[in-house]
Amino acid sequence: MTTKASDDIYHQFKTDVNMTASELDKWLKTEESKSVGQDSGDGESIGHHSGQRIIEILHKKKDELTAADEQHMHKVHSYVSRHSAQGPHDKKDVATSRWRYSLMNWGHDPLKK
Repeated sequence: MTTKASDDIYHQFKTDVNMTASELDKWLKTEESKSVGQDSGDGESIGHHSGQRIIEILHKKKDELTAADEQHMHKVHSYVSRHSAQGPHDKKDVATSRWRYSLMNWGHDPLKK
């Protein structure tokens, strides 16, 4: 990854994914994580699969990233941007909302500063 576009998506991915690999791994093992998202056809949600892919990407150095990694980073950015804008209707329920759980499957905790 050496182009300007690659640098841009790398930076955006690092901004969007505000959970560490270990935080995300721990989260993906919870029942809350498994309770949300669209089934990918194998009994596991698309977001859950994405979270596992994000962990792989987070463990790589920038110069080890592949075109497929970059493509997934674009997908993560699109999802986090779109889903963050939707937000829950009742702000008091954010901490335990399906909205937050879905975002966390994609490596983004909206409550994390």
